[in-house]
Amino acid sequence: MPDPTRLSRARFRAWHRGTREADYMIGGFFDRYHSDWDEAELVWFEALLEEDDVDVMAWALGTQPVPEQFAGPQMAAMQKLDYVEIS
Repeated sequence: MPDPTRLSRARFRAWHRGTREADYMIGGFFDRYHSDWDEAELVWFEALLEEDDVDVMAWALGTQPVPEQFAGPQMAAMQKLDYVEIS
């Protein structure tokens, strides 16, 4: 199980992106999936947090190709967008 301090830091960064849309997409993804992550998956997410929100959102929405380092099962889960609640 990943370090709780790192998970807490990642959660904060995921929910404080600068725009409401990015908060819901990235923060919602974190909330939905983080409890199942191992160390490698947390490292992937931490790297994703370093990217520009516009790029992350474009990859998740499929409007830009996903870079090789982010392609895989976690990005596929992000692309489902089943974790974003719209009221």
